[in-house]
Amino acid sequence: MLTDRGHLTATLRSAQEPSPAQMERFSAFLNQKYQREVPLKWERDDSLKNGFRLQAGSDVYDWTRHGRLRQFQDYLRLLRPGQEDIVPLMREALDQWEPQAAPEEIGEVLTVDSEIATVGGLEHAQYGEILVFAGGVKGMVQDLRQGDLSCVLFGDSEEITAGSMVRRTLKTAAMRVGESFLGRVVDALGEPVDGKGPVEVETHRPIEAPAPGILDRQPVNTPMETGLLAIDSMFPIGRGQRELIIGDRQTGKTAVALDTILNQKGKNVVCIYVAIGQKTSSIAQMVENLSRRGAMDYTTVVSAPAGASAALQYIAPYAGCALAEYFMYQGRDVLIVYDDLSKHAIAYRALSLLLERSPGREAYPGDVFYLHSRLLERAAHLSDELGGGSITALPIVETQAGDVSAYIPTNIISITDGQIFLESDLFFSGQRPAVNVGLSVSRVGGDAQTKAMKAAAGAIRLELAQYREMEVFTQFSSDLDDATKRQLAFGQGLTRLLRQPQYSPFSHHQQVIILTAAMARVMQNISLEQIELFRSGLLGYIEEQASDLCRRIDQSCQLSPDDREEIVSLSRKFLDEFPKFLAARQSEKRGG
Repeated sequence: MLTDRGHLTATLRSAQEPSPAQMERFSAFLNQKYQREVPLKWERDDSLKNGFRLQAGSDVYDWTRHGRLRQFQDYLRLLRPGQEDIVPLMREALDQWEPQAAPEEIGEVLTVDSEIATVGGLEHAQYGEILVFAGGVKGMVQDLRQGDLSCVLFGDSEEITAGSMVRRTLKTAAMRVGESFLGRVVDALGEPVDGKGPVEVETHRPIEAPAPGILDRQPVNTPMETGLLAIDSMFPIGRGQRELIIGDRQTGKTAVALDTILNQKGKNVVCIYVAIGQKTSSIAQMVENLSRRGAMDYTTVVSAPAGASAALQYIAPYAGCALAEYFMYQGRDVLIVYDDLSKHAIAYRALSLLLERSPGREAYPGDVFYLHSRLLERAAHLSDELGGGSITALPIVETQAGDVSAYIPTNIISITDGQIFLESDLFFSGQRPAVNVGLSVSRVGGDAQTKAMKAAAGAIRLELAQYREMEVFTQFSSDLDDATKRQLAFGQGLTRLLRQPQYSPFSHHQQVIILTAAMARVMQNISLEQIELFRSGLLGYIEEQASDLCRRIDQSCQLSPDDREEIVSLSRKFLDEFPKFLAARQSEKRGG
C-alpha cells in the first residue's frame, strides 16, 4: 500500500512465518521490481495454508494454489483451442506452462449498496472494465475518482461485503455472439433464459463499440418493408435507417415492431428484439406469438424485464447491438427493435443518481443524450468493401399525454432519421395502426421505396392531408356541394383502407394492388363498413386471375403502365362482382 508520505510498502501474508532468509529474498525481489527500497512486513493469514500472497501497493502476487490455478486458466484461454479436443491440449499445456511472478491488481470493497459498489486500490482500472467480486459476481466500472471508483453490479450483491477483495479482468464488457443465438431468448449478459439449454458461443463482441465512419457507409436506398400499408406507402423505412416509433402507452407501438419482424420472413433478415423493463409475462407472450408464426427462426430476444437490475436494463440495448453487429459485419441485414428507450433512460437515471452524478432536466444526468446517440449511431448500411451488411434500428419511446417535447422524446427525435407517431385518439377510434399522418415523417423518404410502391402510392399523403383539413372546416357546415362530399367520402375510404389487423402484414404486390386500386377511386362508392372486406376479396381475386402479374411486381419491384391498367381493370371487374362475393360470404357465415 501507499503510506501517507507516498512511499510504497509491501505486505507478505501466509499461514506460517517466513524465515529471515525468505524475507530477504522477497525484499530483493521487490527492490529490483520497483527500482527502489520497498519496506516489507509479514502478516499471519490462516486461510493461506497452501502458499502466500505478496501485495505491493495495488499489485498482488498470488502464489496460493488458487492463484496458480487461475493463472493456468488464463494461459489456457490464450491458446484458443476452438473446437479441438481439450484433453491433449491440457496435457501439452501442463508440460509447457511455468508459473510466472506476474503482479495482479487487487482492490478492496469500500462500500456496497444494492447495485453499486465503491472500490479502492485499483489505480489502473479503466472505464467500462469488468471487475470480479466475491462469489464470482461481476461489475462494470462506471465512475473513476481519485483514490476509488464505483461500478454497477450484474449479480446478487448479498455475498459482497466491505473489505472483500475485487480482481481486475483487464477486459471490457462483451456480449457472447454466434449463429446459435437465433431462435433463443437470452439475458443482457448473453445467458439463455428460455430453458432450452446452453447456447454455442462463436466469439465475443464488446457491448460498446465505435459507430462506422462516414466513409464506411453507403446511402440508405434498400427498403425494409414493415408490411403495414400506412407506413410503407407514406413513411418508408430503409435498411440502415433509424426510425423512431413514438406514442403514448397502449397505442400499438410494440405491435408495429412485431409486424415488421413478421414481415421479414423469407427475406434473409436477422431480427433482434430487445425488451427493456417489460413484464416477464408480456415478453413470454410476445415470444409465443413470434414462435407460432415461425418468426423465432430468424429472431433473437434479449430480455431485461422489469424485475432485472437497473444495471442489466442499462446494458441490454448495447448487448443486443453487439449481437446485431456480429451479423452486420458478416454482410447480413439486421433489424433491431429497442422496446423501449424510455425505460432504458429511467434505468440509467437510477444508476446515475446512485453514482451521485448531478441530475439535470427532469432529473436525468447531462450525458443522457450521449447514452442513446452512441447506441443509435451504430445503425448503418455498410459499404460494399465491408460486406454491405446493415443494421436498421426501430427505437420505441413512450410519451406522456402525447407530449413529444419532453426531454427523452426530443433527444431521440433529433438522433433518428424520422418518426412514426401513434396517436391515442386514432387508436381508440379503431384506426390501427394509429399513425398520425401530420406528425410522422421519414427523412429517407422515397429513396427507401421501390419504384412500384412509389408509383402506386402516388399522392396518398396529400389526399389524406386535404381530407383532414376539409373535415375540420366542414364540421360546422351542413350544406356541402357534391365535389366536397366526394372528397370527404374518398378520404374516409382511404383512412379506413389503411386499417390493418395485427400479425397480418401485406406482401409487396398486395400493397401495390391495394394502393393502385384505391388511388384510381375504384372503391369510391363502397361503404366504410365493407372496405376491408372488399380489400381482402380484391386481393384474392387478382392473385387468382393474374398470378403472373403479382410475381412480376414482387420480382421487378416496378409497376409499368400496362401493369397499372391491368390492376385497375381487374379491380373494376371485381367491383361488378362484389355484390355476389358479399352474398356468398354472408351465406358462408349463416352456414357456419
